[in-house]
Amino acid sequence: MGRKILFITTDQQRYDTLGVNGGTLSRTPVLDGLAAEGIRFERCQPTSVVCMPSRASMLTGQFPSTHGAWMNGVALAIDAPSVAENLKDAGYATALIGKAHFEPFMDVFGRFAENSLANLGIPTIEQPWFDGRRGAHRGFDHLEFATHGVMGPLHYAKWIREFHPEVVDGFYQVVDQDFNVNAGGGGDSGAPQVKFNDVPREWYHTDWVADRTIAWLDAQDSEREWFCWMSFPDPHHPWDPPKSEISRVPWREVPLPQNYPESASQRESLLDQKARHWRAWYDGRVVSNYEAPAHWAPATLTPDQVREVNALNAVEVELIDEAIGRVMGAIARRGWSDDVDVIFTTDHGEFQGDFGLLFKGPYHVDALMRLPLIWRPAPSVGVAAGVVHEPVSLVSLAATFLEVAGQPTPDWVEGAPLPVDDEDARRRSFESTATEWDSDLFGIDVHVRSIVTRGHLYTEYRPGTMHDGTEGELYDLSNDPMQRENRFDDPALSDVREELSERLRDHEERPGERATPGILTAPV
Repeated sequence: MGRKILFITTDQQRYDTLGVNGGTLSRTPVLDGLAAEGIRFERCQPTSVVCMPSRASMLTGQFPSTHGAWMNGVALAIDAPSVAENLKDAGYATALIGKAHFEPFMDVFGRFAENSLANLGIPTIEQPWFDGRRGAHRGFDHLEFATHGVMGPLHYAKWIREFHPEVVDGFYQVVDQDFNVNAGGGGDSGAPQVKFNDVPREWYHTDWVADRTIAWLDAQDSEREWFCWMSFPDPHHPWDPPKSEISRVPWREVPLPQNYPESASQRESLLDQKARHWRAWYDGRVVSNYEAPAHWAPATLTPDQVREVNALNAVEVELIDEAIGRVMGAIARRGWSDDVDVIFTTDHGEFQGDFGLLFKGPYHVDALMRLPLIWRPAPSVGVAAGVVHEPVSLVSLAATFLEVAGQPTPDWVEGAPLPVDDEDARRRSFESTATEWDSDLFGIDVHVRSIVTRGHLYTEYRPGTMHDGTEGELYDLSNDPMQRENRFDDPALSDVREELSERLRDHEERPGERATPGILTAPV
């Protein structure tokens, strides 16, 4: 018999925001405790450093170049593989509560199911499945959606507008009047995408996601297995947590990040070592990711703005940890604690001042690529607690869910189940992971492929608007953990570069069918 599965994701959360990973700004006792009881992964990588491709990989167990949702704004095919379909076939009750984002949010014509369910007033909708049958949307019996604000058709936004309209204006307006990502500043420092939000904590989307998860869990039969994906929209920008909570982390007392050089000349020197689009974005000449404001230059970012963003981000992380604690309490009250696997991670990271940058984009460094990942197996199975140091990928999540459920891994899954310790990882050749990026926005196309091993991070830039195919980056993670010295052209590492380039070729030429790449239908 399989075990119950609570899969918890956040959005855009750095590895070092958890206390157990060395974080000092946020108090995260619940997640730290799950890590102490289970398996903590030291180097987990995403398949992409933006939301939609990465989330699609969690669901399908495939890389973006296989599942076809290659950038934000490209919907995952409605009949793409879904691990939830397999779990539902195995008898699991299935739910996704919070942020899904397999389909674009900006959907003015109402083409996508994610954006219609709240108004339809039903828990799911029948759709084609990967194997040709029809069933619950992507295999989920129950869906309740939220994103970062209160505009749009999703369940949380509708709930706020219907029951608490007086707080709508407290949230940051994510999109400006030109339908670009808003560059407007707020808070005390004028930092972009910051606002003091008067919403009561209990109405904020973090607690709403936990409340709705608890309600779903309380409605489940005590004997039936379930798979619940609880997905928090935070700590992704905008940074507008409840104003009542911001005193938890006074921003003026927040130290600057270790990888934020205070001098502009130092920042520019570091960026100039990297591929050319880094400096172009810093100077405000190029935007290659829609979620970065089109009318803002990172060069204008001040130290105080970095401090305030990091403080508000830390507040959001604390609220998530406390919300998870409430859900774990609900599980305990049902008597399920010994039989529930808990897996926690995020879809990608956030710069938060590293190299003088905010947000994300085609920049393959640890700020965006090294993710928190904790797996607390059900205590009843007796898996020893520990730490896995070998690199793993989010592409392994689908196979892990199926293994927990006692189900076989289908041929379409590209990732193997997560290892339980370093010996298991080495025995099953967890030696490297791949991360992809493809984007075509504002007339700029960028194509990036990276390989991460325990000792190195290697990136190649494919031909496009910004690159001719000759640029790249290579970092020695042992001696340069902050990726400040690009050694791509260093003769002393030519053998390493050749080996990692071969690994990238193996990734690109891996066997298996590829979905037809989806069409960009919206910016995000």
